[in-house]
Amino acid sequence: MPEASLESDGVRDVADREVIEHERAELRQFVEGLSPDDIKSGGWFTKLLAHALSSYTEKATGQYFQEKYAGVPADAIVDQRIKMAGRYAAIEGGLSASAYTAAVSATIGSLGGAGPLTVPAAITTFMVDVAFITQLQLRLAHDIAVLYRVPLDTSDPDDLWKLIRIAFTIRSGEAVRGGVIKVVPPMVRPLIKQFYKGPVLQAAKTLPVVGKHLLQRNVIKIGIPLVGVPLAVVVNRYTTLVAGRHAQDVFRTEARVLELAENLTERSQHPQLLLWVAWLIIMADSKIADEEALLFRHLVTLVRDKHQVVDEQIARLVDIDQGEVWRRLDAESGDLSDILDAANRVATVDGAVSRREKEILSDLEDRCRRV
Repeated sequence: MPEASLESDGVRDVADREVIEHERAELRQFVEGLSPDDIKSGGWFTKLLAHALSSYTEKATGQYFQEKYAGVPADAIVDQRIKMAGRYAAIEGGLSASAYTAAVSATIGSLGGAGPLTVPAAITTFMVDVAFITQLQLRLAHDIAVLYRVPLDTSDPDDLWKLIRIAFTIRSGEAVRGGVIKVVPPMVRPLIKQFYKGPVLQAAKTLPVVGKHLLQRNVIKIGIPLVGVPLAVVVNRYTTLVAGRHAQDVFRTEARVLELAENLTERSQHPQLLLWVAWLIIMADSKIADEEALLFRHLVTLVRDKHQVVDEQIARLVDIDQGEVWRRLDAESGDLSDILDAANRVATVDGAVSRREKEILSDLEDRCRRV
């Protein structure tokens, strides 16, 4: 993602515009290398992923950010980078929107109704705009993951799909439903909600489908005749802010869960028992929250790496037997305060402690005191 300038507002605006013009020029070359079929099919997105991430992820590493922002907490850096991305998106929206007209809107809105060869300038302008915002949000989400030290390997298909989902809030308006839309002024919220409204893509792990989805939702920016520049500026800015805040929420949560898993594993004197008790707490109400699943996955990995403990029996479990957990607990001797503390922290990882979790914690406390 383009770097922020530390100069005064006036100088910064000039510097930002120069950076954005440079990025747009590079993306224009990229767009001009696309075929009409790439655009219509959504195949442009696959090609943009390589263009946007290949060399960028090699530079934007944890070490890079540590050196650049030495001593600054991750939350502060993330906040500034989200605001910077929103500012860049707004500037780019203004540059692109000046070329949009009602006729161009109709042509692009049909995604080729008049044939891309009849209005090459319009198609190119639209695609540069879409590619710029797409690349900006991808890199922003990547940076946020790195800043919160969440492992993310974009060469791994699952990690790449995770990044895509988070960067574009692809789960049917997940960010809007989750309250992240509050960063948007009230008068703009209906438009932004319309921007995020669309098909549920969480099961469609095909990049062309994502490309078509991004094209269709970006048409909203130019689909209202005579609004022009203000609309594109507003939508670019606030959809980028919404995407950034959503990425911050997801990756900060994951970082918090990973930190908890590391702390529990480091302090545990009973790593195998830790896994059984943690799973009993997680399954107490017969449903697994995302945070709970993430925590247990990290616990299994860390217990294996730090304590060389691999429990094949728990890996094969369908239903956990509370009696079996108590038998394992009773077989231990000595101080079990680490297990009791871990159980209490596992119970709160997804929010308020449920009634059933409280019952198990109470029983666990009694048993730990008897040992």
